[in-house]
Amino acid sequence: MNHAKALLSVTCLITLAGCAKKDEKEAEPVVPVQVTVAKLESIRRIVTSDAVLYPRNQASVVPKISAPVKKFYVNRGDHVKEGQLLAVLENRDLAAAAMESKGMAEQAEASYQVTSAASIPEELTKSKGDLQTAKQSVDAAQKVLESRQKLYSEGALARRQVDEAQVAYIQARGQYETAQEHLNALQKVSQQEQIKGAAAQAAAAKAHYQGAEAQLSYSEIRSPMTGVITDRSVYEGEMASAGSPLLTVMDVSRVVARANIPQSQSAYLKVGAAATVTQTDSSGEIPGKVTVVSPAVDPNSTTVQVWVEMANPGERLKPGATVHVAIVAATLKDATVIPTAGLLPSAEGDTIVMVVGADSVTHERKVEVGVREADKVQILSGLKPGEQVITVGGVGLEDKAKVRMEKPSEKPEGEKADER
Repeated sequence: MNHAKALLSVTCLITLAGCAKKDEKEAEPVVPVQVTVAKLESIRRIVTSDAVLYPRNQASVVPKISAPVKKFYVNRGDHVKEGQLLAVLENRDLAAAAMESKGMAEQAEASYQVTSAASIPEELTKSKGDLQTAKQSVDAAQKVLESRQKLYSEGALARRQVDEAQVAYIQARGQYETAQEHLNALQKVSQQEQIKGAAAQAAAAKAHYQGAEAQLSYSEIRSPMTGVITDRSVYEGEMASAGSPLLTVMDVSRVVARANIPQSQSAYLKVGAAATVTQTDSSGEIPGKVTVVSPAVDPNSTTVQVWVEMANPGERLKPGATVHVAIVAATLKDATVIPTAGLLPSAEGDTIVMVVGADSVTHERKVEVGVREADKVQILSGLKPGEQVITVGGVGLEDKAKVRMEKPSEKPEGEKADER
């Protein structure tokens, strides 16, 4: 009896042990995960870098003369227009010199007008008188010659007297021609040279006056551009030195972010590419555009400088500040794309994803990653469009593990689906 009871007890224990093992196997946990289907869609190649802001344009206002500052009309932070008077240097000596030059110029101009409109000089008058006398002598000699030739033909006069009249006429004719040439020379040369000399004196006096006016104008310091005063190096009464900056004007209506991009990334960038700029202390993005891609590489940093220009409403962006730029280098179409959350590191240092098959079993895949944009990434190899990739719950998951795919509606309240 006791033996039978013992045998029954052993049988029950074996049965219970077998049931426990069966229940333990059936109770093997199934990991809940969330998946996203790999899709064919567009993704942008974005080049990012830190940059420093510069004004679109700036000018250091440098006086051309050295003189004390008589008056400043602007201060730091003032907005100015192109051509606006900013300061005046001491200029009383220059004003006096300009007035003197003006008087000399007016005097020379008056002399020129008198010379050009004056009557013929005395020498010219005498030359005309000599020409008239020579003409009368020619006429008289011609009449004597004609009279003697007539008498000679009638036999009333000797041949010698005709020859003498002929010689007298030729001499008178020569004197007349000489007087004519002398008068022509006086009319063409003497008077023109006098007028030309007077004109040259007037021009020289005018040029001297213009130089004095220019020197006087240099004492008025005007803005070369529209912008804001960012620096004023001296105070009223102090000496402004020629060649040393007196004020600095910046045009900050638009600013330029200058970024140093590695050579490998700069090859994708072109002038006109869209970009966004983010301040380090702000999350707001400001749109911009690439305006310069340097054709040369900086030998010290081996980078390429790229300029991104943007509007600056309200002058919120300050030159000298550090910002972050993101430049859209290209848009890749029909790329295999998954959320960045689907990428997992492996013990070998490779990048992997966990793919869930139709049997709800995971399969580890080594992938090659391409372009990244925000929270999505391009997969170059190792994954096909349409395959399901674990995006939540894949960390620490082993290959060929049994999983249960949850829908976004099954997530705890407040958790968002990591899908696009």
